Amino acid sequence: MRRSGAVGAGCVLPVLLVALLTGCRPGVPGSAAPASEPQLAGYGAVFLGVDECSSFGTTRVTEVPCTGERAAARVIARYDGRPEDGPLCPPTTDFVLHISPQRAGGGEAGDVAIPRGYACMRKLEPPHPGDPGGGGGPRTVPGDCVYRAGRGQVRETACDGSGRSEPEYRVTRAVRDRAECPPSTALYVEIGGSLPVGCARRL
Repeated sequence: MRRSGAVGAGCVLPVLLVALLTGCRPGVPGSAAPASEPQLAGYGAVFLGVDECSSFGTTRVTEVPCTGERAAARVIARYDGRPEDGPLCPPTTDFVLHISPQRAGGGEAGDVAIPRGYACMRKLEPPHPGDPGGGGGPRTVPGDCVYRAGRGQVRETACDGSGRSEPEYRVTRAVRDRAECPPSTALYVEIGGSLPVGCARRL
C-alpha cells in the first residue's frame, strides 16, 4: 500500500492579494486573477481579525460588517506569517485567505499597515466544504472522501457524489503512524498536524 499526499481540489484566487479558496492546499499552484488593494480605514488594529467578516467576490474582497448584506465568511482564526510556517487552520475552515503585507505612508521601511498573514474562514451560509465529507477545505479530516489524482496523489471530493469526481476512499481515522490504522485501511493519506496519517478505506 502506498502513502499518498492529500491535495484538495479547487482553485487559487488572489484576495488581499492571494486567497486559497475551498479545497486548495498551501503550496499547491493554481489559477490567479487580479486583486484590489485592501481598504484600511475604519477597521480595527488587525485587518480581518478573529470574528470579523469578509465580503463575497473573486477579484475584490474586503472586510465588511458581519451583519451586512455583503458578508460572506467569518474569520475563525488569524495568524501572522505564511501558512506553511505557522499553525494549521481549525478543521472546520472552509477556505484560507492569504494576506500580503501592505505598507502605509508611501511604503517606508518599518511603516507596515497590514503584516503578512492568513485568515481561516468559515462561510456564513452552507454548504460548508470544510465539514467532514464536504469535498474541500484546507485540511483533510476523518470523514472526508478522496480519489486518486495521479501517481502518489489524492484529492478531496464530496462523499455524496456531488463533486466532479466520484469518491473512491473515505478517511476513517487520523493516527500518528500507519501501524495504528485498522486492518480495513486500503490507503494512507498524509494529512499533517499532530496526527499526520489518515487511514482510508475503499468505498
